[in-house]
Amino acid sequence: MFVVSAAVIVLFVLGTLVFQSQAARFFSWLLPAIIGAFDWFFLSAGNVFVLFALLLVFLPVGRVRLGGPDAKPEFSYLGWFGMLFAAGMGIGLMYFGVSEPLSHFGAALDGPVVDGDGLRSDAAPLGGAAGDAMAARDLAMAATIYHWGLHPWAIYAVVALALAFFGYNHGLPLTLRSAFYPILGDRVRGWWGHLIDVLAVFATLFGLATSLGLGTTQALAGFNLLYGWGTGGLAAVVLIGVITLLAVVSLVRGLDRGIKVLSGVNMTLALALLLAVIVIGPTGEILATAARGALAYGANFVPLAMPLGREDTGFSHDWTTFYWAWWVSWSPFVGMFIARVSRGRTVREFVVCVILIPTLLSIVWMAAFGGTAISQTIADTTAPVAAAAQEVMFFRMVEQFPFSPVLSLAGIVLVLVFFVTSSDSGSLVVDTITAGGKEDVPTSQRVFWATLEGVVAAVLLLVGGTGALDALRAMTVSTGLPFTLVLLAMCYSIWVGLWAAVRERTSVGPQAE
Repeated sequence: MFVVSAAVIVLFVLGTLVFQSQAARFFSWLLPAIIGAFDWFFLSAGNVFVLFALLLVFLPVGRVRLGGPDAKPEFSYLGWFGMLFAAGMGIGLMYFGVSEPLSHFGAALDGPVVDGDGLRSDAAPLGGAAGDAMAARDLAMAATIYHWGLHPWAIYAVVALALAFFGYNHGLPLTLRSAFYPILGDRVRGWWGHLIDVLAVFATLFGLATSLGLGTTQALAGFNLLYGWGTGGLAAVVLIGVITLLAVVSLVRGLDRGIKVLSGVNMTLALALLLAVIVIGPTGEILATAARGALAYGANFVPLAMPLGREDTGFSHDWTTFYWAWWVSWSPFVGMFIARVSRGRTVREFVVCVILIPTLLSIVWMAAFGGTAISQTIADTTAPVAAAAQEVMFFRMVEQFPFSPVLSLAGIVLVLVFFVTSSDSGSLVVDTITAGGKEDVPTSQRVFWATLEGVVAAVLLLVGGTGALDALRAMTVSTGLPFTLVLLAMCYSIWVGLWAAVRERTSVGPQAE
């Protein structure tokens, strides 16, 4: 597993560097090709994951405890939530927290537009709310929460639950192939299992590379605004190198002294920045935006989730389809990490906490950052944030606040710490997969994967040129597509395994909850 996965990825990196112009053209073709052909599939699969996860809460299988009836949680709720938050969203919340709600607001406010050739622009979610600022704000928040709410966390929950249940309750290795034992039996130890794990490695690595690329562009943009640093390819490579080195240090320190500590720092700094924006910013409008956004999310949930017959294909292609592929590509990494820290939780407790609590945090986060940017734009259509590039929107938004240099620097530090936790958590997971589920592997292997993640992100940023982020997105979508099929099969496997556990529990009498 280690040799095959590492060799294929190294060959990909070398081929991309040698054939840079051809690779750039390939990436520019790949992204729209997959999204245009498989948008309905990604949206349909996302709906299946949400319905499946929520169904488990209300069925008797929800009483099954991960690790057996006598298992006890290893971490407190606060420590558990901190690791979920840091690993599950991280850099994305910082990059899209301002830019996505504001982008949807602008598109919704403009509504469908017909250009000189008579072509209709359908980038506005659900057709927009032309001319009505309040309706456009609500629709923008609904669309944003839809992308950061139940669906992504349901995807993570499916993978994490499968790994935790078959790993802790059945003693199988903590790797993706183990989740398919009810379907494949002993064949999980052969080539079918190898194929599943290799797909998981590819999905994880390229999903992480996308996040690291986004974090790099945002951190460089912030440093450039504050200190006049460059934002070119060399600066990106240097920053990726520094952060990868920090991730390696964290990996060497281990889970308890490295990732857990950094996750606590993440949670503390993120909450401090969130509270600062709420208190310094338009507090009343932020709270109202959160409440109205949550209601709008509920009211528009079904139209936003419809996979077919949509007029807003520009919105669903550019945003939803990419997001679902991104979350799927992150799911082996986040799912395995969640599984490793969730022993002792019941299935019901696990699903409720993994899906609902992060969704509530995402609503508040998007309302604070995105809602503030929308308020600034409504008050002044020429506000700096309105015309800013995506990667600098956060910094333009906090420019209007007292202590803006401090807030900007805190934002950069938070991006970088998220960067480190994502890299070292991902390296830990990839190493576990390629080691067949073993956790006591040489530290040098984890260092290798952390280094390779940084190299992939740097290469895709350099080769992609002006379309660097599209190159990262293209690889995320291409690896997310086949792995979505794996996750759908995983749902069936979980179903079979949990009901077998319930029947066994019934036959031997009640067990302790």
